Amino acid sequence: MTEQASPDGLAEQLRAARQWAGITQEQLAGLSTVSVRAIRDLEQGRVRHPRRETLRLLAGAMRLSDARRAALELAVEGAEAGTVMREAYGAELAPPPKPLRRLVGRAEELRALTGLLATEHERLVSVVGLAGVGKTRLAQEAALLLHGRDRTPVVWVDMTGTATRPPGPPGTRSPRSALTGWARSLALGGRGLDELASVIRGRDTLLVLDGHDTGPHISPQLLELLHVCERLTVLITTREPHRTPGNRMLPLGPLPVPDPEPGGTGAPGASLTAGQPAVELMLSYVAHMRPDLMPGDSLVRTVARISRALDGVPRAMEAAASWLLLRSPAELLRIARTAPLDVVDDVTAADPGGDAAGEGLAALLADAVARLDDGPAALLGDLSLLPDGWSADEAAAGLSATPAGVVRDVHALMLRGLVRRLPGEEDGAPRFGVLHLVRQLAAERAASLVPATALVSS
Repeated sequence: MTEQASPDGLAEQLRAARQWAGITQEQLAGLSTVSVRAIRDLEQGRVRHPRRETLRLLAGAMRLSDARRAALELAVEGAEAGTVMREAYGAELAPPPKPLRRLVGRAEELRALTGLLATEHERLVSVVGLAGVGKTRLAQEAALLLHGRDRTPVVWVDMTGTATRPPGPPGTRSPRSALTGWARSLALGGRGLDELASVIRGRDTLLVLDGHDTGPHISPQLLELLHVCERLTVLITTREPHRTPGNRMLPLGPLPVPDPEPGGTGAPGASLTAGQPAVELMLSYVAHMRPDLMPGDSLVRTVARISRALDGVPRAMEAAASWLLLRSPAELLRIARTAPLDVVDDVTAADPGGDAAGEGLAALLADAVARLDDGPAALLGDLSLLPDGWSADEAAAGLSATPAGVVRDVHALMLRGLVRRLPGEEDGAPRFGVLHLVRQLAAERAASLVPATALVSS
């Protein structure tokens, strides 16, 4: 049976737990050996400091889970969260969030991430990539596998929008909020080291800092936690690469996109979706938004071209599909090719579980380009004018730049997800392309550098 969130107060917690168990006060008294009067006083809020043994008898009689048992004890005024959490801590108390959708097209990335997290030699891992590529979803899947297979507790902390929160102890008294409150405080350079370490020390634990885009990613307090808790692994999802000793970065790019003009033979639509996760995902979005559209050969071809125009970025494709309520697939393709940023945001409220709550994808993409140093920004502007399929050496020759400098800046752009590596290599030379979604942004950013350069030259 799925447990629901419990009220904060002890009286409300106990009453809700008893009702969840489906028993009366009299039945609870008979099962727990606690008097009916004592139970009634607790549920009416007349007793605020019951003995822990009393609560344990009641919890045992109601067969409460460790999470509900800990929540009941934390509801007592003055209860020490550290003591309660140490006794109840385990996989049941610290599960990862359950995703609402299946993971599409990330088998290799999932294998790589779970492999890193499963080894004791890698204790600090960062999944780095552009907003909307699915970093959170990949981290969820990896955490679920470790939690289900190895019964590893997962302390999942949503770091989006936390930069303005004052670091400090958690303000609520639920078990999960206690864990996440201490961890968030540590990640932001605040308190909570002793409390969190006392709970997880000596126990395998995965700490996930999802959307940790404010720097530094690794605070001294978090590093100290890693030193103190030798069986702790920290996983960070972030849009910005961060060099920290011992940090293993796993760049996550968009889903592979189909060829410029998808073709094939066989059953209508079948050959166009096989091995094309971006098309498969986009078709699922289209089917949910416009179930009246029949997935024939023509529609699948159009959807494949839309997914290519949107670079295979899941969040961009999902938002674009919502515009099918207003546009035809052909119209949506035209806009995606000419002005893709016009369709990467819909009019609904921001998803609080996304890359950055309250920000649209277009704004996040613009921010990613704006954050670039002048050198990579200028190069990105030049590269955006080239057709896909250039090598680093060809780009350097065409731009009359030093190959070493171009390779360095292309590497920085790839880590941020603005440049992608194309499938297939001719003569052993990797081929690259600038994401269609950021070409216009790159040109505008590069143009902004021209006045400053001219001023220095004069």
